[in-house]
Amino acid sequence: MATQKLSHNIITRPRQKDMDEWKEWGATRKVNVYVDGDIVKGGYYLQGTWWYKASDVAYPDKPHSHDFDEYLGFIGTNPNDPFDLGGEMELWMDGEKYTLTQTSMIFVPAGVEHAPVYCRRADTPIWFFATTHQTLYKSTAEPEG
Repeated sequence: MATQKLSHNIITRPRQKDMDEWKEWGATRKVNVYVDGDIVKGGYYLQGTWWYKASDVAYPDKPHSHDFDEYLGFIGTNPNDPFDLGGEMELWMDGEKYTLTQTSMIFVPAGVEHAPVYCRRADTPIWFFATTHQTLYKSTAEPEG
C-alpha cells in the first residue's frame, strides 16, 4: 500500500523518550498528545494530558514565563454538562491563585509568570492541553533563591 502524502502529519503517540519521562506522573495523569516542530516539520507545540486523580504534586512545580503567548485549556468530560469541570484545578498566574471548577480556556500573555498547577479534585477525568504558536516549547523558570 502506498503511503499517503500527509500521513507524516498524523501523530498517534508521543515520542518514546517523552513517555518515559512522564511515567513518574502515572498515578495522577497521563500525557496522551504531544507534538512540536521537531516531530512535524513546521508544526507548533501542543500537549494534551488527562488528569484523573487529585495530587499535591504540581505540574509544572515552579513559576515560569515565555517570550510568547500560550493557551491553557481545562476541559470537563461530563457529557450532560460540558461546562462542569468535574473537579477542581488550582492555577497560579502572576503570583495569584485561581481555582477552576468550570471548563476553562486561559490565555497567558508573553512574559506572565504562571504555574504551579495542581489537580485538587477529579470527580471525572479532566482534559488539559497547552498550546502556543511556537514550534518548540521553551520556558524561563523562576530563578532559584
